Amino acid sequence: MIKALTLSLLFLLWPAVLRSSPFTHGIVASGHPLATEAGLKVLRDGGNAVDAAISVALTLGVVDGQNSGLGGGCFMLIRLADGKLVALDGRETAPMAATRDMFLKDGVAQMDLCQTGPLASGVPGSLAVYDYASKHFGKKKWKELFLPAGDLAEQGVILNNSSAARLKEVAADMSRFTASRDVFFKTASTTYEAGDTLKQNDLARSYRAIATQGSKWFYEGDFARATARWMKENGGLITELDFAAYKIEIRQPLLTTYRGFTIVGFPPPSSGGVHVAEALNILETFDLKTMEEAARLHVLAETMKLVFADRAHWLGDPAFARVPRGLSEKDYAKTLAKSIHLDHAVEVPSHGTPSGWNQNYFKKHTTHFSVADDQGNWVACTATVNTSFGSKVVIPGTGIVLNNQMDDFSISPGTTNYFGLIGAEANAVAAGKRPLSSMTPTIILRNGKPLFALGAAGGPKIISQVIQEIVALIDLQLPVEQAIAQPRIHHQWFPDELCFEPALPAPLRGFLQERGHKLKASPAMGISQIVGQNPATMEFLGAADPRGYGSARGW
Repeated sequence: MIKALTLSLLFLLWPAVLRSSPFTHGIVASGHPLATEAGLKVLRDGGNAVDAAISVALTLGVVDGQNSGLGGGCFMLIRLADGKLVALDGRETAPMAATRDMFLKDGVAQMDLCQTGPLASGVPGSLAVYDYASKHFGKKKWKELFLPAGDLAEQGVILNNSSAARLKEVAADMSRFTASRDVFFKTASTTYEAGDTLKQNDLARSYRAIATQGSKWFYEGDFARATARWMKENGGLITELDFAAYKIEIRQPLLTTYRGFTIVGFPPPSSGGVHVAEALNILETFDLKTMEEAARLHVLAETMKLVFADRAHWLGDPAFARVPRGLSEKDYAKTLAKSIHLDHAVEVPSHGTPSGWNQNYFKKHTTHFSVADDQGNWVACTATVNTSFGSKVVIPGTGIVLNNQMDDFSISPGTTNYFGLIGAEANAVAAGKRPLSSMTPTIILRNGKPLFALGAAGGPKIISQVIQEIVALIDLQLPVEQAIAQPRIHHQWFPDELCFEPALPAPLRGFLQERGHKLKASPAMGISQIVGQNPATMEFLGAADPRGYGSARGW
């Protein structure tokens, strides 16, 4: 077994970049440079990490609306300066008129209905989280966070290649909805292209309305009424009462240990926190540091299969499903680890059965950003509208894109969702229920002190990214830039294939094939963001994923 790293050894995690860029006041890492700059400005102007995180989120809703925005949901994990840990669940909820079989026709799942259009959306929760976090933990005035993002929406943003490509990919679906065409189409039949300036005047007005009227404008005012009206006219289910009834859930963060570090994760309906803990408990039984890279990748792949098999069966909204706490216990992981053979891949026919499965339960496309300040406040937040531009619906007059989070339910046993995931009754559609999520905001502590905040975008690949990055940071002691840039693998149990990035060297692919893995190249393996602090110098460092257009900056 690898001994826990000491604080002096941990210093090795930080490369020479610290000496040329000594950030001592704070750090922001996000999926877009303008969002990073917005968060950094809030820190410079006297705000804390919570304020900065909200500013980042609001700016991403303008500059990266295909991934997140006010029409979606989020999980926000906070470590406050006094050491308190907070998990704010802003996951979308199914409307009260939702039913178990609402996406079935003659017993056959209708995938388009849960991915595009009026039935695809849950009641958004992101704004409710930002409101609560600002009132309870922030320092800046609400207006100061909203108005700059509103101004940016009105002034316009130059589209990068990724945003333009995503628009083009979903153009056929977005063209079905008048308000979506009005915002994102340059002509009646063509979307904006890379280099074009996208102005969002309706979104700017929505931000300004929220700046002056607060979240009531969204949940009890004009936006709720506009959405309910559009839903009624187009066959949707969301009503004004659904908006008025929405509440965030304040969860108990999920804590586990890994080689002497404390891993703070998000509990259900996040599957990420549970299964990162489960995976790390399995991996802790192996000496990953001394393994050859090929063997280590094999063990990682086998571990992913085991945890995703459990995800498919056990995970769901804890208010509706009995999610066993035993999934994150070390004794259960030791049992699972015994099924891993170093010389060959093993078929995982079904889920495992943790102790206390029938009595000890958890209580009732995407973007990630991480922020830390010099007072000791840290935030890891993952926000989403699910797939690109969510349901493809913009509510007329608001500029707000609605999510398609209903696709994250198990709409029928054995039916896969957009990401190829299958689920069981624990994640079936139900009125007021929160669909299972892969979002995995994570904070790593050592002796109670925060060292890293990380998370990712990429559907189920979020979980595998975070697992691999924690191994890279703790076991391999890699600098954050290398930890985030490593070629990635991903196995989600079903389908039985090991995805890999093309950058993975051919000899490693050959080794994995020889061990019985069915390989599949996958160019899109998610986007991560990491921030951290050197405990010896108290200097901050961050890394934005080189696969995306993000940035990490401090001061």
